[in-house]
Amino acid sequence: MKSDLTPARGTRDLLPPAVAIRDHVLARITEVYRGFGYQRIETPALENIERLRGGQGGENQKLIYEVLRRGLEPTVAADTPLADLVDLGLRFDLTVPLTRFYGANRASLPQPFRSFQFGPVWRAERPARGRYRQFYQCDIDILGEQSALAEVELLEATTAALAAAGIEGTTVRVSDRRFLSALAAHSGAAAESWDRLFITLDKLDKIGWDGVRAELAERVGLDRQVIDTIAETITGLQGTDPAKLPDQLANTLPGVEEAVLTDLATVAAGLPGVNWEFDPTLVRGMGYYTGQIFEVTHPASGGSVAGGGRYDKLVGRFLGTDVPACGFSIGFERIVDLLATAPGTEAVAVLFESDTPMTTVLAVARTLRESGRSVSPVRRSGKFGAQLGRLEEWGYTSFVHLRADTEGVGEERRLGDKGR
Repeated sequence: MKSDLTPARGTRDLLPPAVAIRDHVLARITEVYRGFGYQRIETPALENIERLRGGQGGENQKLIYEVLRRGLEPTVAADTPLADLVDLGLRFDLTVPLTRFYGANRASLPQPFRSFQFGPVWRAERPARGRYRQFYQCDIDILGEQSALAEVELLEATTAALAAAGIEGTTVRVSDRRFLSALAAHSGAAAESWDRLFITLDKLDKIGWDGVRAELAERVGLDRQVIDTIAETITGLQGTDPAKLPDQLANTLPGVEEAVLTDLATVAAGLPGVNWEFDPTLVRGMGYYTGQIFEVTHPASGGSVAGGGRYDKLVGRFLGTDVPACGFSIGFERIVDLLATAPGTEAVAVLFESDTPMTTVLAVARTLRESGRSVSPVRRSGKFGAQLGRLEEWGYTSFVHLRADTEGVGEERRLGDKGR
């Protein structure tokens, strides 16, 4: 019986051309982030299930891949609680593992600590186009810096990294969880409804004001006057000139914290070369955000291509003392999808006949590599023209043909040239 060779649902195999694009994107991003002083770390794919279920992962907590304890019997009693069977889970993002990592290693890390992570995460999503159960995230975080310098640097570094990878024309959307709380209080919404209120506001770009109003009334339970106040406040703030934003916010919401206005003014002054706007409907789903939140959009992408924010309370859950923290995650898979191909690279095939001494083949390949190109020996087989066509399909740009009587390196010829 023939085996099913398809990968697990929601995952995929990546062929060399696809991996080449990913390598190119990662290399460009890494170069920029290192220039800003971020240091690469790695954390395990597995975390204790209690940590992953800690109440700060938003909807992603429902998508955790849980791992059974070792040593379980083949069968268990029907009424056994799930918590008794599971002790680990696959990480659903890189932020929760980072906070544990920082708590465990803080004494040996520079302060503030600029972290850079790249790796796979897993979510039990319903597979769809562009939505996978295993995908890669690319994060930078600053831990230990309480001022808006962290937000400004993260935004500058991330937009620079996207540009270096070939993604131009992005827009940064900025909001603040403290602003959202002030908005909810100003409207008269009951405190217990705020989380559902924020989640509904985040849907504005998808369902419009009619849909948001209906959901706020029917699912959140807000009365018409509260909904009208929220809608009027948000509409009045949309499109505000970033330079005038602090004053506009102070006039619109007298109860907003002074720190919110100061931090937004710092962002406005610190990012003269970045296209950004204040988006009063931006929420982001994670429960651990405590201050500014941001997303990066691109006209060719159906969703954001990067996002993040400040999470000053999360590390304290491991240390017992709060640590200021702010991070940004690039949507690596979406970035890759926006790029059709990676920049061309030179690859040479050393095409050798069966009577060519192996020492000659290896010596020629060694000599050609001195030019810094990718060089691979390939045995001659089949029709010559057909094999050259296959080499071109595989990404080779030129070849040398070695026979037993070939002297030196031989003649190098470009693939695709006429008159071979």
